[in-house]
Amino acid sequence: MNRYALSTIRILDFTWAWAGPYCTKLLVDMGAEVIKIETNKRPDIARWLPPFPEDKPGLNRSGRFNKRHRGKLSITVDVTTEAGCELVKRIIRISDVIAENYSRRVMKKFGLEYEAVREIKPDIIYISLSAFGTTGLYKDYVAYGPNQAAISGLANLTGYRDGPPINFGTALADPTAGLNGAIAVLAALYHRSKTGRGQHIDLSQTEMFTCLVGQPLMDYVMNGRVLSRDGNRDQIMAPHNLYRCRGEDKWVSIAIASDEEWHRFCNALGNPSWANDEKFSDQLSRWRNQEELDRLVEEWTLNHTPNEVMEILQRVGVAAMPAFNGEEIYHNPQLRQRGFLVEVEHPEVGKRTMPGVSMKLSETPGGIRGPAPLLGEHNHYVFGQLLGMSPKEIAELEGHGVIY
Repeated sequence: MNRYALSTIRILDFTWAWAGPYCTKLLVDMGAEVIKIETNKRPDIARWLPPFPEDKPGLNRSGRFNKRHRGKLSITVDVTTEAGCELVKRIIRISDVIAENYSRRVMKKFGLEYEAVREIKPDIIYISLSAFGTTGLYKDYVAYGPNQAAISGLANLTGYRDGPPINFGTALADPTAGLNGAIAVLAALYHRSKTGRGQHIDLSQTEMFTCLVGQPLMDYVMNGRVLSRDGNRDQIMAPHNLYRCRGEDKWVSIAIASDEEWHRFCNALGNPSWANDEKFSDQLSRWRNQEELDRLVEEWTLNHTPNEVMEILQRVGVAAMPAFNGEEIYHNPQLRQRGFLVEVEHPEVGKRTMPGVSMKLSETPGGIRGPAPLLGEHNHYVFGQLLGMSPKEIAELEGHGVIY
């Protein structure tokens, strides 16, 4: 059995930050050889983002970088030089996919936009994961995850009634775009296997994120109504909230979708007197009286830990889950039993635990193929073995700042 489905695919990776690197990380986990291009003049910004082991920063020590780029190869080549660009074009000729997530003008400035690249390799698959796509009024605009949450409409739905919009605690648009990008690359590879033709994948991160905002958009289209923020409340379910539990800053999420689930919930609580109140007799009544209902539910959850609430309610088929912090995620027995958390040995930071592969394919499961690369670690492999350059040629280009 070949555990890596993409073991014959080579990807030239110009991506940085998060969206693009997450896309190629998913593909490297499935066996693709991913060659990441950086320079010492402009290393990936994620190399300088915390957390760092023992809080000691370093070019190769970032936890974020090491998670997003595990198993990849790193070369340093200055594509702003003519010689550097020619080197990259030689790698393109032996590659299957190019990935980049800059604004439209960047790759064009290097002379490496799709139209130029397909002259070099006609069947190349070229994915652009830009903020707004390669066409339209905003095609040259730049944005990060929080900006995309705002313009997509998601931030405007997040927050409490009468409060301001609230961005997520992480740049959720980035990994979501990366996941969609990986799916698009697989579709393009399949199409090429059938037709022999490559293509350009123009993925707008903002459009992808806007797809998650279907309900408020359609409500406006059909009813002329603008949905407002409403905290943790749902438009149908009640109870539907995060409730305080025993312990400091401990919370549990409970969501009940039907009268049947409500009756199971009440039985699990020992059928308290308020459970029979007419105000909570059906789903609509519970939804209309959520404030009082939330107070009563929390009076019960405060007597239990989040795990106790989860176990009591899950036994009767009611959705309840603790709101985990980092320590609790690390010790989560479910993740441990499925082998999701994996230890990886890194040459500078030692053995560290990181999330593994979340898709369990029975025949080609993939896996973490190694740590993230040190900056320029694979120059001699790529330029020497793949391109056939001699050590003298490589040294000369290093001396001229082309391989740098």
